[in-house]
Amino acid sequence: MLAGYAVHVESSRGRRFPEPPHPYRNDFQRDRDRVIHSRAFRRLEAKTQVFTRRYSDHFRNRLTHTIEVAQISRTIAAELGLNVDLVETLALVHDIGHPPFGHAGEKALDTAMRTQGLFFDHNLHALRIVEDFELRYAAFRGLNLTFEVREGIIKHSHDYNAGDYPQLAEYLLDQRPPLEAQLIDLTDEIAYNTADLDDGYEAHLLSLDEIRAGVPVFERHYQEVARIYPDAIDKLKFNEALKRMLNRLVSDLIANTQARVVQAGIGTLEQVRNHPARLAAFSAEVEAERQQAKQFLHENLYFSPTLEPEKDDAERIVSELFNFWMECPAALPPSYREKAQEESLPRVICDYIAGMTDHFIYEQYEKHLGGIR
Repeated sequence: MLAGYAVHVESSRGRRFPEPPHPYRNDFQRDRDRVIHSRAFRRLEAKTQVFTRRYSDHFRNRLTHTIEVAQISRTIAAELGLNVDLVETLALVHDIGHPPFGHAGEKALDTAMRTQGLFFDHNLHALRIVEDFELRYAAFRGLNLTFEVREGIIKHSHDYNAGDYPQLAEYLLDQRPPLEAQLIDLTDEIAYNTADLDDGYEAHLLSLDEIRAGVPVFERHYQEVARIYPDAIDKLKFNEALKRMLNRLVSDLIANTQARVVQAGIGTLEQVRNHPARLAAFSAEVEAERQQAKQFLHENLYFSPTLEPEKDDAERIVSELFNFWMECPAALPPSYREKAQEESLPRVICDYIAGMTDHFIYEQYEKHLGGIR
């Protein structure tokens, strides 16, 4: 049974292009399946999360991270009485707009676009993917997703100002997104804060002592595990402590969001949308713990000297390829040259680069600029 404040699929605002109902899948289930079968979703498997494949191929990539976010999101949504199908779809599509090379690639692409008076936003790019770039249906361009999924792509992580983004006016920018969308940014944080500790430890870039000293919530759970399993090897104690840390984040998000909903007297989706602030949130205590873990990762992993050469290569490759195609647009594939007749050349180049996987952009760099220098 769904809560009164959940999104009910029968009340969906529908698709841009009306379609007859499916005999045994509701509209959000169909959207989930369309995302999974899209080319952009498949390409996540070859896009960096933190570690590129040149470092190792057994760490998380964008696709495995996305699956973890979907799993956590479904669990929380079910406990809160939310629409699990919608939540799962939003989790699966939330990173679909990311370029190659993780945040280094995103930073470089945004920097390149700003030299042209433009910018790159992965949420807006994700909307372009599902609205236009995916070509699977004869009746329309894109995936023709429901309004609620398209709204969640835009609004799951932050609010856009209607005055600055008039092209997004249809997405109710003066209202909060449904709780199903509000969850995604928080479950994303749960997933990567714990997973990056795991991958950093496995990569020997973070030592157990460093994590215990720098992440107090992990240390508390590690001490508990050490009392229960005093003879276990360090790796298994690490796993048990990390599992308990993840469970604390999930349990707190469920309990605190439930409490905020009750305290605000929320009983309908309309009340969620018109509430002055987002309702999905961690408690103050756990939010402080989350921020400590995130800060630790920024200081000790994301800007690790070991990963710096990879990041430098990523930023240089994106920047140099962008500049190359700006100077030599004839070297773009025919379909992108055609698009440049209708849209600005920088945006077309940005779209092309953003859709690339890590290995494909390396191939393009080798082909056009002679490889890594």
